[in-house]
Amino acid sequence: MPAPVKSDLPDLPARDTWVDIRTLGAKGDGSTDDTAVFQKAIAGNRAIYLPSGRYVVTDTITLKPDTALIGLNPSTTQIDLLDGTPAFQGVGAPKPLIETPKGGTNIMIGIGLYTNGINPRAVAAKWMAGKDSMMNDVRFLGGHGTDKLDGSRDNPYNNTHTADPDLNRRWDGQYPSLWVTDGGGGTFLDIWTPSTFAQAGMLISNTSTEGRIYEMSSEHHVRHEIQLRNASNWQIYALQTEEERGEGGFAPPLEIDGSSNITLANFHIYRVISSFQPFPWAIKISNSKNIRFRNVHCYSNSKVSFDAAVYDQTHNVEIRQREFAWLTVSGIAPQARPKPASPVLAAAAKVEKLAGGFYNVSGGAVDPTGDFYFVDAHWQRIYRWSAATRQLSTVSDNPLDPINLAFDRAGNLMVTSYSGNGTVYAFKPGSPDGEIALLKPEPSAPRPGMTPVLAVGDWHLQMNPQTGVPAARPYQYISPDGTTFISAGQDFVSGAVSWGIKSADLLRGFGLAPAAPGKLFYMTDEAEVRTWSATVGPDGSLSGVKLFAEQGGEGVTVDERGNVYIAAGQIYVYNPAGQLIDTIQVPERPLQVVFGGKDRQTLFIPARSSLYSVRTRIKGQ
Repeated sequence: MPAPVKSDLPDLPARDTWVDIRTLGAKGDGSTDDTAVFQKAIAGNRAIYLPSGRYVVTDTITLKPDTALIGLNPSTTQIDLLDGTPAFQGVGAPKPLIETPKGGTNIMIGIGLYTNGINPRAVAAKWMAGKDSMMNDVRFLGGHGTDKLDGSRDNPYNNTHTADPDLNRRWDGQYPSLWVTDGGGGTFLDIWTPSTFAQAGMLISNTSTEGRIYEMSSEHHVRHEIQLRNASNWQIYALQTEEERGEGGFAPPLEIDGSSNITLANFHIYRVISSFQPFPWAIKISNSKNIRFRNVHCYSNSKVSFDAAVYDQTHNVEIRQREFAWLTVSGIAPQARPKPASPVLAAAAKVEKLAGGFYNVSGGAVDPTGDFYFVDAHWQRIYRWSAATRQLSTVSDNPLDPINLAFDRAGNLMVTSYSGNGTVYAFKPGSPDGEIALLKPEPSAPRPGMTPVLAVGDWHLQMNPQTGVPAARPYQYISPDGTTFISAGQDFVSGAVSWGIKSADLLRGFGLAPAAPGKLFYMTDEAEVRTWSATVGPDGSLSGVKLFAEQGGEGVTVDERGNVYIAAGQIYVYNPAGQLIDTIQVPERPLQVVFGGKDRQTLFIPARSSLYSVRTRIKGQ
């Protein structure tokens, strides 16, 4: 048999060489200054054991080249700064809580590091140790998951989730928690770095020393989760990032600049369900080469997952696919490829920006004349794009929490609202403000001659796992003219929430669409990145669900020849047999695709901050 592969984890010093720091006089009581005891222990010993306790220090603890700090576990064994520690105050260079020497073989295991909230110069660990060093089972405390001295959980938020309850404890007010620099490297295993006070969970800079990360969670930062600057020869496995709505709206999970020979495998990128702030990319790369991604999972069950998984700033290239197995960024400029004539777009047609400056638009529908109406839910506004005059106007600017729109045949606008439980209202565009009608849910029943309206997608389509049939939709909202109904599930009518957020498909989906009983209806699934077809019943129920394409995202629509247009980073066009026949490039990530215009040959494309359109040679269905 071949020789075993050498472990990246160095052995701990022999147990009989450990020195218990309490026997040297450390208190670990959360108030006594143990700085001098640590300094004396390090000067005279290699392996220092820290039993459970909160060891308060007031200055940098500098390790010798071979020092090993061994704790019981990082929740109950902590090295802490108290708020307002004098040596860490004011404007100045980064000042570490723990510092390793260049080239060291240091070991730190089972310890929590807490720089608290009012120490602006603090870096929890400045790591310059070499390739044979190790940090294992270390937790950088602060914000989420931090306990008080009495053992109770610290509250990281004020009542609006916009700051710490104590405004003197400023988010994004410290240097990075873990800073590997100046030739630092080694193995980092099982690291949790969630301090909202730090500018980043980890910064790797100015080093070509080999480094390895296994299982790190970096989350809840305001500015950055992980940064690599002028770094090379690193392998990062099973990195997880998470952005909260309060602090993480503008935080990119990973930034790589001036770096090379980096591998990231099994990278899990997440934004929580209550997120509402769009952000353009999860990973930004600049001036770098040989960056290898293997298995990337970028998602959110909110409506603002990152628009692109990877953005190469140097070459201005986006990878909008949120799930992929293999990508290598070589650093060489990509070569443009000639694009054949589109089989679905009008001759010489180009995607055109119609209007911009929105917060996050979707939920659109076309009225009987072909004008396109859409929603900017953050600002509670409904807009209209006139196909005839090519002008934008505001239809409604009232605090009614509109989300998704649909029209009946008489031109009444039906609106699903986030407000209340199961709220759907209707009004005639152009009527005086306040003239709206609340529609009541009625029991589902076959309604021959009427048009069902359904959500075209969801974060994850609700299917019965045994039968593969979509979840029952026991309610219907009938339009004012009696020609159209919106089919609704129990979750919408009851106002069901997940983590405090309503997630029924009539709200979570990026748009609704009319269906034709007896014909196919297409639904797209963000989580599984797939699109499905189903047959519509006269009550709006779906049957005969079949996988249509291994492609899915936010929106889907169909032309009169049965071609299916899927908004999933770009617009992917499939023929009725499920074969990809065209890709329509859009400057921003498309969230919805809707045919409109007087002749139904204009494809309207809401895309976050802008509204686009393109002319097609085929009418919408």
